[in-house]
Amino acid sequence: MDLKQEILKILEENRGESISGTKLAKELYVTRSAVWKAIKSLQKEGYQITAVTNKGYCLAPYNDIVSAESISPYLKGRAKTFLLDVHHTITSTNTVAKERAGQGAPEGTVVVAREQTEGRGRMGRSFYSPNGSGIYFSIILRPKLSIEDSLKITTAAAVAVARAIDTLAGVEAKIKWVNDIFVHDKKVCGILTEASLNFENGGLEYAVVGIGINISTQDFPKEIEAIAGSIFSQKPGDTPISSVLVAEVLNNIAEAMDSLTDCKYLEEYRRRSFLLGKNILVIKGGQTIPAKAITIDDNARLVVEYDDHTREALSSGEVSIRPQ
Repeated sequence: MDLKQEILKILEENRGESISGTKLAKELYVTRSAVWKAIKSLQKEGYQITAVTNKGYCLAPYNDIVSAESISPYLKGRAKTFLLDVHHTITSTNTVAKERAGQGAPEGTVVVAREQTEGRGRMGRSFYSPNGSGIYFSIILRPKLSIEDSLKITTAAAVAVARAIDTLAGVEAKIKWVNDIFVHDKKVCGILTEASLNFENGGLEYAVVGIGINISTQDFPKEIEAIAGSIFSQKPGDTPISSVLVAEVLNNIAEAMDSLTDCKYLEEYRRRSFLLGKNILVIKGGQTIPAKAITIDDNARLVVEYDDHTREALSSGEVSIRPQ
């Protein structure tokens, strides 16, 4: 960790409070001049740091630039051991995380970006990932699960995100099977889980869970503006909401990591689902088939009943609510 990161870490841990240059210099074994230069560099990067004579340097409570140092103070329990790799701009957090996973990166490695230039969603779709109004991150997991159970990872992640949104935004987040989070009938989050199979034991070698959340995005492309939404109309001005949101989701995922097989979260997933009991369209094999969403089974599959009264448990595919 270089001097600038060390100073930022201290300022983040004391956000809203003044820390004297003398104290920083003494604690980090450097000169006050070196501290001043590091502060100036951080200010040029956009950090809202004030300098007050006889008081010192203070990071504004509302500063919302995401960094490993800004996320770490909000991590709890097992999530405190996660390794944070934060970027301003990246092609795709999932792409980079998969590369790291293939190179042996440990479970709990998290790739975070303020912007993606090649953000990806399910079915090969792109994921709109502008700078400043959303947050995008991927976590490497190494669960002891079979490929058949891999759907449980996405459902657990969906509950983790929904809980975080409930806590921070004070709204009830709903889930559209299998991986979309909705607030006020608008999609505010997409989740993409990609896994690698261990051919020796038939289990997963690793899974990468990518999460993109629209915090205050407004200028959506025309093709998605009718369905896409944000958690807030504008970012709260009194909190580093992006960093707190990432940390809250990671805390929830860390808590769920030990209960993937016993499916403790599935009841909540069912409660949050807005598909159950609805007439839907199942899209598979190039066909659109009318059906009714019956339940989510214990393997996180969507159980549907077709018009001929036959039932099927879907582990993949696309569904939408049938127009009335």
